Amino acid sequence: MNGKNLYLLLLFCGSVLFSGAQTLFTYGSYQASAKDFLRAYNKNNTSTNGLTKAQSMKAYLDLYIKSKLKVREAYDRKYDTLQSIKSEVENLRAQIAEGFMTDPEIISRLSKEAFQRSQKNIRVAHIYISFTNKEGRLDTAGATQRKDELLDRLKKGADFRQLALAFSDDPAVKANGGETGFITAFTLPYEFENAIYATPVGKVSQVVRSRSGYHIFKNMEERRSPGKIKAQQILLAFPPGADEATKNQIARLADSLYKRLLAGDEFGPLAHTFSNDYISAANSGIMADISVGQYAPEFEKNLWSLTKDGQLSKPFQTTHGWHIVKRISVKPQVTDAANKDYQQEIQQKIMADSRWKASKDYIYKQVREKAGVQVLLTNEEAFRAYSDSVLNRMPMREAGKTLSTASVVFTIGKDKYDLSAWQAYASVYRFRQDGTGAKPHEQVREEWLQYAMFEYYKKNLEAFNEEFRNQMAEFRDGNLFFEIMQQEVWTKAQTDTTALLALYEKNKKNYTWQQSADVVIFFCAEQAIAQTVYEKVKASPAEWRKVADMYSEKVLADSSRYEWAQIPNLNKMIPRAGMLTTPLVNQTDNTASFAYIFNAYPQLLQRSYSEAKGLVINDYQAVLEKQWEEVLSRKYPVVVDQKVLAEISR
Repeated sequence: MNGKNLYLLLLFCGSVLFSGAQTLFTYGSYQASAKDFLRAYNKNNTSTNGLTKAQSMKAYLDLYIKSKLKVREAYDRKYDTLQSIKSEVENLRAQIAEGFMTDPEIISRLSKEAFQRSQKNIRVAHIYISFTNKEGRLDTAGATQRKDELLDRLKKGADFRQLALAFSDDPAVKANGGETGFITAFTLPYEFENAIYATPVGKVSQVVRSRSGYHIFKNMEERRSPGKIKAQQILLAFPPGADEATKNQIARLADSLYKRLLAGDEFGPLAHTFSNDYISAANSGIMADISVGQYAPEFEKNLWSLTKDGQLSKPFQTTHGWHIVKRISVKPQVTDAANKDYQQEIQQKIMADSRWKASKDYIYKQVREKAGVQVLLTNEEAFRAYSDSVLNRMPMREAGKTLSTASVVFTIGKDKYDLSAWQAYASVYRFRQDGTGAKPHEQVREEWLQYAMFEYYKKNLEAFNEEFRNQMAEFRDGNLFFEIMQQEVWTKAQTDTTALLALYEKNKKNYTWQQSADVVIFFCAEQAIAQTVYEKVKASPAEWRKVADMYSEKVLADSSRYEWAQIPNLNKMIPRAGMLTTPLVNQTDNTASFAYIFNAYPQLLQRSYSEAKGLVINDYQAVLEKQWEEVLSRKYPVVVDQKVLAEISR
């Protein structure tokens, strides 16, 4: 086995040592933990070849030790500082890091949470207090004052609906009194959903602060989720700015269509002709499955009041216009948590939903707990004065004159983040993406801290995620292994012609052809292609090269000398000139191969040096590797803790 194959067998699982881990063996001044060895053994030693566990583990340990010595030698030679190695490692890190930038358990946790919430609907009332005042100016102080007054009146028992009419900046409040209807999982932004589902029936939620203002919810009622409804709709929409006469005319049309439906007219043609919901109208008025919270409360109220399939609603009005709906069917709510299709649907929604951002909360928590975050600049007046000066080009107020670009705002671990870093960040990210102006100072500052924590986590990912640490160590050690094997074994074995010839002459009797044949083997990408090529070669063997060229993208033809055991699908047949073996299909990937035989040699024959060169190189690699391993074992004396080995071998 050459060095490269040995490494592929071992497939390093990293050389990182864990505090408190048992030391399995020492090599020179270095230690190897039982934990690292077991991880490698369990990952790679898939076949014991009839050995007991203790025997298998002992044999694998020998390979593991030899590989550790070689990698250690590569580190001692500073191969890890080679630009080629560093580039390979950094490229892999960039490729895989994003996959580790979330809570490992987040999908499972969020899926379970969403499933539980999907089992019930909550009827919600809502009060919204905007940060923008009636004059169109940003006024967070005024919004906070109104919010505090609202909370005080709620504590004193004031009616939520009356407070909504008095305080809420939601344009729909005059029509709905703050009532927004039933909601379920994924109906509202995740932070709103969290507040609502944490609020008991009849109670008022905690205040939720969004980027635009304050939100307060009341849990008016709860019910079991009815599932999804399939319906047809005719929408007669109000034109923009429609007056009462126009609305009355539309109402009369709705009543006329309703009477036609009662008289037996088909719903689909009427929807196609009259409905202003052009998407559903093109499909005979049939809408996509509707779950709770997708449409206006008055629409859903009328829709869910239909208790039988085929039942038709009377015309009803919403802010959009007049509607007539027909119930087609109801799909009950999935209540089986093991339902794979529903779980997949939930996971797809999670990935597309704002709750996926909660994965970053895990990162912030990890950074705070493991690295530590310390805010050093606590003088808010000075910070604001400095920011106004450098970002808004305002004259520097007296409070800001105590600060400079080197003033440290906060630290994460040992990393310092000063006002120069703040200026660089805020200059780019302080404006809203929708072009509506600058964000509040507090928001930008919080986003900067979160950005810094996220980048710190990513930069120090090995310290936070053991799986990532192991994967990167495995890859780095693998590159070092290949580099040093290339230097010490593979290149020497391939280029030392004198030594190769000497080895060939010394062991000439070992380099013989067993029973062999001159063969062309066709390696085909697909079974169907193999059968086609087989039939064409069978019909005209002399044209085999031309046939192979016809399918060059999916067929590789290799003409060489092979021993009988290497010929695909020969089985126990004795090869003869002109024989064509049938395609042998690889069931794992549907590739196939077959052979056409030119000449057969049943006797043993001596290989020439050129014919034996590949075998000679392999043998010389083994000689060089053994000699080198003896040198390494003297440089890094190995001592195995037999007690630990016995313990993990049980």
